[in-house]
Amino acid sequence: MSKVCEITGKKVMVGNNVSHSHHKTKRTFIPNLFKKKFYLVEEDRWITLKVSASGIRTINKNGLQKALKDAKAKGYIKNY
Repeated sequence: MSKVCEITGKKVMVGNNVSHSHHKTKRTFIPNLFKKKFYLVEEDRWITLKVSASGIRTINKNGLQKALKDAKAKGYIKNY
């Protein structure tokens, strides 16, 4: 199960933990993902997406149909 947002394309990033003495160790930055069901009015059905918090805000702002169309054009999602 990959940790990638299907709307914005956000995924795990790698960086460093930096201590007080500037000793660096590797760490991961995980996106804030949710498995959420959305109702697609145009097709009269429910779809389940793995979206980040900013992806939910994008859907609220632009609408589900436009967000899915943009995500498919950018290659974040294959089909829905």
